[in-house]
Amino acid sequence: MKRIFPIALLVAVALVMPGMATPAWAHTPVNLLDSDTTPSAGPLLVDGTVSFAIRASFSKSGQKRAFRAGLKKGEELVVEYLIVDKKPENALKKRQLPRLAVTSPSGKKIPIKFTERTDFYYSSLNTKFIYLARYRAPAETGVYQFVAKSRAPASVVLVVGEKEIPGEVRR
Repeated sequence: MKRIFPIALLVAVALVMPGMATPAWAHTPVNLLDSDTTPSAGPLLVDGTVSFAIRASFSKSGQKRAFRAGLKKGEELVVEYLIVDKKPENALKKRQLPRLAVTSPSGKKIPIKFTERTDFYYSSLNTKFIYLARYRAPAETGVYQFVAKSRAPASVVLVVGEKEIPGEVRR
């Protein structure tokens, strides 16, 4: 439960007030661009143990948004998939939400499956969020690739890492 509040805070700030400066202790916000369609075209999260909140928005089915994150053996790959509890996202069925696939440096495919639907409310912003998936596993050394593919118009937040320190993003 201790980890939910910091994540909720960052997600709320990143989604509800994207123009606002983020405190140094919060997740580093990253907005994926329309041009971020492949991992190599998307941003690189230099240290994948740092907590990043990546926002991906899709206007139609079939669109892709992608990015990369660096990790080392002995570290942990942490991935979370969230939506704001509002339409259209909260009305979409699981099969309509963007699919997220992660590829390890060795080429192993890691599908992120929706295994929960956990609500939490952030009162300061009067906003409710929903966790749909959380994944955690020992990391390999190298660069992980993340590709989200839409199946309907939607916006999602993908959280990578958990260290509450400023992170470096390279484009």
